[in-house]
Amino acid sequence: MPTTTWNRHHVISLADFTTAEYNTVLQTAASFQEVLSRRTKKVPTLQGQVVANLFFEPSTRTRSSFELAAKRLSADTLNFAASTSSMTKGETILDTAKTYLAMGTDIMVIRHKEAGVPNAIAQEMDRLGVRVSVLNAGDGQHEHPSQALLDLFTICTLIDRDRPNIEMLAGKKIAIVGDILHSRVARSNIWSLIASGAQVHLAAPPTLLPKLFAEYTYSEKTDTLNGQLFVHWQLEPALQDADFVMTLRLQKERMTAHLLPSLREYHQLFGINRQKLQLCKPNVKVLHPGPVNRGVEISSDLMDDPEFSLIQSQVTSGVAVRMALLYLIGSGKT
Repeated sequence: MPTTTWNRHHVISLADFTTAEYNTVLQTAASFQEVLSRRTKKVPTLQGQVVANLFFEPSTRTRSSFELAAKRLSADTLNFAASTSSMTKGETILDTAKTYLAMGTDIMVIRHKEAGVPNAIAQEMDRLGVRVSVLNAGDGQHEHPSQALLDLFTICTLIDRDRPNIEMLAGKKIAIVGDILHSRVARSNIWSLIASGAQVHLAAPPTLLPKLFAEYTYSEKTDTLNGQLFVHWQLEPALQDADFVMTLRLQKERMTAHLLPSLREYHQLFGINRQKLQLCKPNVKVLHPGPVNRGVEISSDLMDDPEFSLIQSQVTSGVAVRMALLYLIGSGKT
């Protein structure tokens, strides 16, 4: 496994990921993808380690794939649910994390509805001087690193299954369509796709895509961002000659105001279907991080069409990529 370019203890954000780190994740995930194709899908890599999945908000794909990834690496797993925990009795988040630390946890995978919680727990673990790694599984409207990495892996392995690397997306046009305002997935994907050299086109109604959105993700470390990130309030220019289209779920649970006239109108203007894909490259592929509102963000028939849809491939890729992340931050702990 290619670990020589990896020295991260936590994975909280992709904002400062290097090209070498992206490629290490992609190549390690490709190795685990091969493992998952075998009859015996388990390796002893993290045997003796404990991975705690601390999910303070609901999840199907992310939680299940992290749990399966940990088990495929032979780690012991602990699963946390806020509704049945001592938090209902007043226990704080940091005290909950310390409880799992006292049980011998080596890696904490954390999802929370508030931005910054995984980072706060990582800082507390560092302050305590313990060798516990924290992996952000989605925090509020901040980031969702593992989802963006599995999206990157899904696209790159479509181009070259055995030797995926971030450079192969240079110059590709990738459209991200939907509720970008509330999407942590979009934020993480912007970092990874900009790092790859892709042209990223964001498209959504003005209420879901602030004009100054590019400034929210700007960093002095990525001063080429302005030439690679484009904002559109109409769908057509984003789709024109696109190589890949990523459509995002309308996150109604995070909307604090009435931001859309109706779901029907949204689908007419920004929903992805076969007719609209005619604007794209002939071999265009469609992604969605899930869960999907069928007939809203994407037509049901298109979602289920393997000629265009990579949605099931994303779910499959999730296990290999999360195995790679757990392996990389867990190496050397045993």
